[in-house]
Amino acid sequence: MSYIYLYLNIFTIFFPLVLSFDKRVHFYTNWRYLFPAMAVTALCFIAWDMAFTREGVWSFNPDYLVGLYLGNLPLEEVLFFITVPYACVFIYECLNTYITREWLQPYAPAITWFLVIANLAIGLFFWGRWYTMLTCLLVPVLLVVYYGLFRYKKMGRFYLAYLVHLVPFLLVNGVLTALPVVLYNNAHNTGVRITTIPAEDTMYSLLLLLMTIIIYEFLKQKAEAPANKVTAALVN
Repeated sequence: MSYIYLYLNIFTIFFPLVLSFDKRVHFYTNWRYLFPAMAVTALCFIAWDMAFTREGVWSFNPDYLVGLYLGNLPLEEVLFFITVPYACVFIYECLNTYITREWLQPYAPAITWFLVIANLAIGLFFWGRWYTMLTCLLVPVLLVVYYGLFRYKKMGRFYLAYLVHLVPFLLVNGVLTALPVVLYNNAHNTGVRITTIPAEDTMYSLLLLLMTIIIYEFLKQKAEAPANKVTAALVN
């Protein structure tokens, strides 16, 4: 029982890793874009996590940890920023491969504006509650960055992957907050829960996925640009 957080990390990445060699998705061929994206995102979130842990925004229950730490973060929390982005981008690519219909792309602008306005309003209303404030104010920033780089291209795909990822997210975070493995200081959040999960976790997870996807798609686009120029020249 004491290794439950480690087991959750293994569970999160096991099937995406094994299925990375699926003949249609061939996800492993995108590792050269994914791993740098994951590394940058992990460094940002680990720094954030260390600061919030130091300031008592959240803490970790040692009863469910193996006892190894990087600074003030348990090993399992560091692994979280590897296993979760990997699994989420795997979901993203699987949906891109197996679902050809653009279910959400027509609504991407409306969804984006809703997220920007709603998060700005919540972040400002709960000014001083650090988890709520920082998470909600960063969501519009990253959405603007995405728009600046890609406009609304594939934004519907991102939202679809985000919605699908909520299923394993609720399962894993439900365990982490129900035991609890992670303990939240309610002075720094709204106190609103989805069962035992702080509502802010849904936007925190969106940030984690969105930052990874932005870097991942940017690196793919940059690598594919020379090939596209050659193809265009041959056609012309």
